[in-house]
Amino acid sequence: MINVFSPKITFKDIISVNRTLIKSEISGTSPIVKDFEKKFADLNNRKYGVAVSNGSTALDLALQVLDLNKNDEVIIPSFTIISCLSSVIRSGARPVFCDVDEMSWNMTIEDVKKVTTDKTKAVVVVHTYGLPSEIKKIKKFCQEKNIITIEDSAEAHGLKNEDVFCGELGDISTFSFYANKHITTGEGGILLTDNKEYYKKLLQMRNLDFKSNQRFKHENFYWNYRLSGLQAALGLSQLNNLSKTIGTKIQQGEHYQSLLKNHEDLLQLPLKQINEDLNHYWVFGVVLKISDIRDKVMELMLKKGIETRPFFYPLHLQPALKDSSKSKPNLSVSEKIGMNGLYLPMGKHINYKLQNKIVEDLISTILSLK
Repeated sequence: MINVFSPKITFKDIISVNRTLIKSEISGTSPIVKDFEKKFADLNNRKYGVAVSNGSTALDLALQVLDLNKNDEVIIPSFTIISCLSSVIRSGARPVFCDVDEMSWNMTIEDVKKVTTDKTKAVVVVHTYGLPSEIKKIKKFCQEKNIITIEDSAEAHGLKNEDVFCGELGDISTFSFYANKHITTGEGGILLTDNKEYYKKLLQMRNLDFKSNQRFKHENFYWNYRLSGLQAALGLSQLNNLSKTIGTKIQQGEHYQSLLKNHEDLLQLPLKQINEDLNHYWVFGVVLKISDIRDKVMELMLKKGIETRPFFYPLHLQPALKDSSKSKPNLSVSEKIGMNGLYLPMGKHINYKLQNKIVEDLISTILSLK
């Protein structure tokens, strides 16, 4: 079986975690967690970092720290992970969906402007599949409108939009360290910000509202969202390998591009870059140009021993949104790519020979269903 992804743990990663075990720095309050927070914040030119249990938790806290209410609107792209929608729902605010660009699969400033109202409190800007959203333009627009920017950079470790890192401009930026990310701690996430008040409140929110004085008297029903010392040790080691990981992904992405360039009558390939920003190929996604065969293609590929994954299902069509079924917008791009897109195996378990096989089987499978 060729898995769609397989995490790579190096010998240096193992040494880093073992050192932490020897020091007994395993809890979420261990000094190594602060070391990891600082190093990751520094990498992204941010003042503060708050490590948490996963990327979805990071999004939850980013929205909850804003003290939103039911009259506040939060703009999110329909084409993204459900964590973005769930975090808005749990914050008490109202999600407002925008569409994405047909070529980059990311939200643009024009998409945001179309759905902005005087009730818009925040915009969740998501960088998708290895290409950056227009964070600089969206941030400037939000500042002019006094709208808060939440930057979801879960899939964009080390990626840049023009001259700034993805995760550098959000009022609060979030990252995931899940096993398939460029930097992994198995599970895990982090929030970055330059706002000291947000930072202080986030520290309380991820740690049961514990205070240095009167430790067991709590003013808020916060929860335990800590990252462990063992995870931080793995993250610190993984940080040192980020450039190499990105380089491998770019090489694999370019090889897929060369193998598939003569088959663009059958499928849409991802953009190689936006302006000067290279695609980091967190995943290599394609959109089938023959409608309604995506699931069958995936089924047949699996029978051939090749795992693939579908694109994100459009958030505005999620069955969980029962209460808003009467007002689902028509977001044609999100629906088109969400129903017809899939991504192929990538990672250090894949070589050029396997990529050749994957593409050969993909094209033959599509043609068999044409």
